[in-house]
Amino acid sequence: MRFWTLRAKVKRRILWGFGIMSAAVGLIGALLHEKLNNPVLIAVFGGLLVFAGLTGLTGLAARMRFGGFLAWVAGGISGFLSGLVGNQGGIRSAARLGFEIPRHEFVATATAIALFVDAARVPVYVSNEHQQMAAVWLWLVLATAGVLIGTVLGLSGLRHVSEHRFRQLVSFVIFALGVYMLLQLR
Repeated sequence: MRFWTLRAKVKRRILWGFGIMSAAVGLIGALLHEKLNNPVLIAVFGGLLVFAGLTGLTGLAARMRFGGFLAWVAGGISGFLSGLVGNQGGIRSAARLGFEIPRHEFVATATAIALFVDAARVPVYVSNEHQQMAAVWLWLVLATAGVLIGTVLGLSGLRHVSEHRFRQLVSFVIFALGVYMLLQLR
């Protein structure tokens, strides 16, 4: 729904470079998810999210820009880590802050990339963890409904947020996700 609504705003250059690399290497991470998933890796991932969030909040991220080969590298690293830890978008959002694009293009491109990444790794998770997923099917349905409601509200609210405030908000959410992951290790 979000992709359909914002499809005209997708930055194809970022989608085909960063996004495809993120999906391809995310598949490798997803395949290794069960074998390498451990608290140390989650701590490193959480620490990276805290760092990325802080660089966005302090303005340091605004001075880092990705393009060309560096976009492919950022896509590959963020995709691998996302697939390995099973956390969809935190590190990819942090990496996308390195592209100077307006908020509507950021959300549209993030959505398109997430569709590619999910198409690559969700079948692996379903194959490896289908029993655990079946056990929580009601929560999955409720979460899906929440995503749809959040999409409608979020797209409406996006019009009222400045570019600067949007980047701060994304950075704060990335930071909070990293802190949450680190606190779950206790």
